[in-house]
Amino acid sequence: MSNRKITETIPVAPLKIIAMKNCTSLGTKIDQCIVEARRAMLENNEALPAFLGYDNSTYLVSYEVPRFGTGEAKAVINETIRGCDLFLIADVTNYTNHYMMFGEDSMKSPDDHFQDLKRVIAAAKISKVKRVNVILPFLYEGRQHHRDKLESLDCANALQELSEMGVENIITFDAHDPRIQNAIPIRGFDNFYTSLQFIRELLFIEKDLVIDKDHLMVISPDEGGMTRAVYYANVLGVEMGMFYKRRDYSTIIDGRNPIVAHEFLGSSLEGKDVFIVDDIISSGDSIIDVAKELKRRKAGRVFIAATFGLFCNGLERVDEYYEAGYIDRIYTTNLVYNNEELLKRPYYRNVDLSRYISLIVDTLNHDTSVNDIINPAALIQELLKSYRMK
Repeated sequence: MSNRKITETIPVAPLKIIAMKNCTSLGTKIDQCIVEARRAMLENNEALPAFLGYDNSTYLVSYEVPRFGTGEAKAVINETIRGCDLFLIADVTNYTNHYMMFGEDSMKSPDDHFQDLKRVIAAAKISKVKRVNVILPFLYEGRQHHRDKLESLDCANALQELSEMGVENIITFDAHDPRIQNAIPIRGFDNFYTSLQFIRELLFIEKDLVIDKDHLMVISPDEGGMTRAVYYANVLGVEMGMFYKRRDYSTIIDGRNPIVAHEFLGSSLEGKDVFIVDDIISSGDSIIDVAKELKRRKAGRVFIAATFGLFCNGLERVDEYYEAGYIDRIYTTNLVYNNEELLKRPYYRNVDLSRYISLIVDTLNHDTSVNDIINPAALIQELLKSYRMK
């Protein structure tokens, strides 16, 4: 995927990237993708002017967030970024970052990561950057996107905080409910999807898929993901099925109503491979229970794709379902931290989105349209044509 409009425009300002400590691996990959793409573009287009700071060996900015003994902190940017177009990227779900507080080791929560992000934004604004853009692949508090009864609306509050600090663009992926952007109606909010990358990886790994209505079905594990599943089914030219969760609304366990049963809506699954698509695997319990229900209905192979693979409760139950034959493959992205144990699992495939994000950053830095990136239907059709021709 590329954007020809980049070669026809000039950047808004020199590009700079701050990859928060919770996102250094992904940030480094994005940086290298942009370095390589820009060098190739300048080599292939000798008539293009070499904009100031365009052909860099890195766009990453050095910074730190030192802590006091009480656990309080501050952000320090170690180089000048005046007049730059700054992109900050953060993974608020990374549970491997720690800090010391009163001599005790403390794990950083999503709240800690978000607070550190705001500290760095504040330091950047003092540094007189031209524009601040924030990339939150996993939208902070995105699962608390609507309010029932007397509840806080945390995601809307967070977006408004960023807006009030002067952040002009917020970029996220597969938001749990993209309507949350209504909290900041005069700011840029781009919600990108990972359908092209998942389909490309599925076709690359599963060499013997037959993609038609008789052999493949797309499954939504719940009613909330139906729009996503409809899109996949339409671009693949197959049928869609959906589960809805029958819950016990008289009981609350761990902040939610427990699921009593998964009820299926759709045509016969017998002998068909199924592709379950979702935004998040949190505990994993729900989606693997869906896989079991699909097998009970005589489905063939079961492939699961989720943008964010959190696996909050570990991998033991997933391993059991894989050994029992309920699951054939799980695909998630590197938009959030993936531990080594997950990466080593025989059923797991990690989908790298660093090149995709680098294209988004480069496109926004040149202030051109992202419409072609948001809807890659034509590219998916090219993939399918190539796959069918082997």
